[in-house]
Amino acid sequence: MATWDFPRSSASVNILLDLAREHGLEPERCLQGTHLQLARLQDPQAVVSARDELQVARQLQLLLGDDKGLGLEAGLRYHLSSYGIWGFTLLSSPTLRSAIEVGLRYIELTFAFCKVRFEQHDGEARLVIDDSEVPPDMQRFMVEREAAAIMTIQRELFAQAIPLRLSTLRFAEDGLRARYEAVLGPISQFNADTSYAIVPDVLLDLPLPQASPVTAAFCEAQCRELLDRRRQRSGLSGQVRNLLLRQPGHMPAMASIAATLCLSLRSLHRHLDAEQTSFRALIDEVRETLAEELLTSQRLNTTEVAERLGYAEPASFLHAFRRWKGMTPGQWLRTRTHTSGTKFQHLR
Repeated sequence: MATWDFPRSSASVNILLDLAREHGLEPERCLQGTHLQLARLQDPQAVVSARDELQVARQLQLLLGDDKGLGLEAGLRYHLSSYGIWGFTLLSSPTLRSAIEVGLRYIELTFAFCKVRFEQHDGEARLVIDDSEVPPDMQRFMVEREAAAIMTIQRELFAQAIPLRLSTLRFAEDGLRARYEAVLGPISQFNADTSYAIVPDVLLDLPLPQASPVTAAFCEAQCRELLDRRRQRSGLSGQVRNLLLRQPGHMPAMASIAATLCLSLRSLHRHLDAEQTSFRALIDEVRETLAEELLTSQRLNTTEVAERLGYAEPASFLHAFRRWKGMTPGQWLRTRTHTSGTKFQHLR
């Protein structure tokens, strides 16, 4: 299960609070159980944890009586401008395909809780919305929100709706087919194994009306820099990460790290939890960032990267990389249009 410790813009929380106001709720009620203060959220530079945003969404749902379809209502409010530089990067991309690729590359800069994958086969492209790591009580809301946001984004990219010709949802219809189809288009199946939408391949390479290669390159560089800054850590979690980086091929056990820091295992658990992370999350973070560095700057193959990162076999590394990126290392490398700079610098 994800720890949701990563930071993100407060824009999404403010969108949810505006939705609460329109339903007659005092926004402070939606902040219960979080570390957020309403006055601080007015600062456009404010950053919140994904965990707190999830709690705000949970409170909104609880206060409105678990209203199915509420996620759709929320998702329609997420415009390209809501995402800051990430949205401008998509808008200036040359084609829908490149917009999808760069969007998923920097999806940590969005407000997604579900994993979104881009799959292509048999003449069609599929956007899969995977809610497997979302807490069960929030899965439907987040799938609804992600799906509605995707539809909003694609309309703004083309200044018109793209004819998605098939979509499925993992949830029961519950008499809401008309409500879903008004936002998402035709639903071919409810209670499906996965939630996804299909775009015909022919649409992927259509030029976007506001394409600008120079602007796209500039915006992507800004996305990369912003993501680097957000991934920085301080406090005890920063110390743990620095220790993990000393020998990435032989990741020490948590007990060893605790002893080095003169802490008990219980204390280390408690301190990391207070910083909204976990030992496993830090290992994953270090390995993912190092994998990017080794694949791009040092041009190692997957077998060599797996060995450097301490995986027993390449297949284990490939499985982990798919979990991180939703694609293979080779596919990920092909999506990268710029290799200057490195995410590794902020870990030094």
